[in-house]
Amino acid sequence: MSRILILAALPEEADALFPGEGVRTADGFAIRRLAVRGHALAVATCGLGKVHAALAAGLFGGDADLLLMSGTCGALDAEAGRAYWLAEAVQHDYGTVRPDRFDRYRAGEWPAGEVGEAHFAAMPDPGLGLPHARIASGDSFIACPDVAAGLVRGLGATLVDMEVGAVAQVAARLGKPWAAVKAVTDTADEGSSRDFHANLVRAARAAAIEVERLIAML
Repeated sequence: MSRILILAALPEEADALFPGEGVRTADGFAIRRLAVRGHALAVATCGLGKVHAALAAGLFGGDADLLLMSGTCGALDAEAGRAYWLAEAVQHDYGTVRPDRFDRYRAGEWPAGEVGEAHFAAMPDPGLGLPHARIASGDSFIACPDVAAGLVRGLGATLVDMEVGAVAQVAARLGKPWAAVKAVTDTADEGSSRDFHANLVRAARAAAIEVERLIAML
């Protein structure tokens, strides 16, 4: 039996996974525990942002065989409304501020010297058939097309969120595989806050359906 920790930032994202199943507990975070296809799942609602995501991943990921994240994201250079397999994650707000630029480094490494590859790679895709993407995570909600374009140019990211990069860093530190599926709610522009709230439940379920398929493949 594999032990899988599934993290979701918001209650709507967590509740979209295996709805109505499992036993709820409170271990500092809202957690729902259930058994699916021989796997022991813990679905944790971690809260928004890198700190909450890293804290939950660190607290509950040590006993897990896989760290998995489900939920929603913004599109930088991707199709609105789709679910994506997140093959790579990078933290867009980690680096060094210089007089004329912001140099990004791999989160957790010393932010000096030559800038290298900053991403964390996910486990191999088992064959979900979803488009692959690189997600940029940071402690800010992106609602500016200029900033969004800069993340595409500077990091090659096509999606943006506030958690996956931190979960990937924790997984690397723990020596655990990680995976994530997220569905798009908005396009990281002036209307993003409105679009996010309008599309949250639908997108959360779209991602959850794919995560449920993933669990069945493992």
